[in-house]
Amino acid sequence: MTGEQDARETQWRKWRSVADLYHAFFTGLILTVVTRRGTADAAEFVFRVFRRQQQERFLPGLKKLGLDSLPPAVAAAQYHYLSNWIGGVHVEYMYETDRKAWIRYPPPRWIWKGTAICGVPGEVSRAMLRGWHANNGVALGDLRLGFVCTKQSVDGQDGLEGYYCEYDHPLELDQRLVFARHIEAPLFDPNSAPALPVDSWPKLRLEKAYRNYAMEYVKTAAPVIVQVFGPEDASYLLHLTGRLIGMQYYDEVAQALGGRRGRATEFAAFLRTLFESQDDIADITESEGQFEIRQQGWKLMADVADYHPACASVLTGLFEGLAAGCGRHIPVHLKPNSAAGAPFVWSIG
Repeated sequence: MTGEQDARETQWRKWRSVADLYHAFFTGLILTVVTRRGTADAAEFVFRVFRRQQQERFLPGLKKLGLDSLPPAVAAAQYHYLSNWIGGVHVEYMYETDRKAWIRYPPPRWIWKGTAICGVPGEVSRAMLRGWHANNGVALGDLRLGFVCTKQSVDGQDGLEGYYCEYDHPLELDQRLVFARHIEAPLFDPNSAPALPVDSWPKLRLEKAYRNYAMEYVKTAAPVIVQVFGPEDASYLLHLTGRLIGMQYYDEVAQALGGRRGRATEFAAFLRTLFESQDDIADITESEGQFEIRQQGWKLMADVADYHPACASVLTGLFEGLAAGCGRHIPVHLKPNSAAGAPFVWSIG
C-alpha cells in the first residue's frame, strides 16, 4: 500500500468511527426517550423524525440517485435500497411488477444495533414506517401508493419487510400503511438489484456519504426533540444520551482517531481530531494545563432553520462522556452560545 493509499484508509477509518458515534447517539436517544418518557412519546418522536427526513430528502434523493423517472412503487423501493446501502445498512430489494416492489431489512438491524433491539417497542418501529414509508405516495403526488408491512424485527420476526403497492384507487390516511403478517417476501437476488453508477459514486464519495448518513439522523433528531418536548426536557434527554454514549464509545472512537486515555492534554488532542473528522474547524490554545478550543461553528447544524440552543446539548453530553472515557476529572465546559453558525468555545481541564 502506498503512502497516499494508507492516508486515505486512515481518513476513512476516522469517518467510519464518527459514523459509529453518531449512529450510537441516535439509537441511544430513542432508547432514552422510551425509558424516560414512555412508549407513546417515543413513537411520536420517531414519527416526527422520520417524517421530517422523508419530506426533506426523499424527492431530492430520488433525483440524485437517478430514480425519479421510475414507476412510483419501484422508485420508492429502490430509493430505500440504495440510500440505505450507502449508509452501510443491511437491505434487500425485490421487484415483482411496476406496481409492486419489496424492501427488506434483514438482521442484524442497523438502527437497533446490538442489544438495543431488546428495548424497542413495536409501536416505535411502526412509527418509523408511518413517518416515512407510508408518506412516499403523498410526496410523489400519487395517493394510490401505499406500503404493506409483512414483518417487524422488533416483534421477533426475521427482519423488517414489506412492499410498496400501487392500488387502483386513492388511499385514505389510515390505508397508506397496513400490515399483512401472513405474507412473506420473495428471496433476494443480489445480481438483479439496482447498483450505483461507479463513475459518479467513487469510493471517496461513498465513504463520506457513509459518515454523513449517520450524522444526518442526529441533525434531524435534535431540533425535532426540542420542538416536540420543549427546550428544557429536550436538553436533558440529549445531554444524558450524549454522556452515556460518549462514555461507552470513547475507546472505540479513540482507537480509530489515534487518541488514548490520559488527562486534559490527551483529551484536547482527541477532540481536535474528532472535529477534523466531522468537518468542523477548531483552534486550540493552552495555558497552564488549561485548554480552550474555539470551534468555528457546528457545520452539521449550520443550515437548520429551526435550530435552538438546546440542540448543543448533543455536543456537551457527548464531550463530557468522551472525557470521562478518556480519564477521570477532565471537566468540559461550553461557553453560552445562541447559534450553530457562531463559534463554540470549549474549555477543557
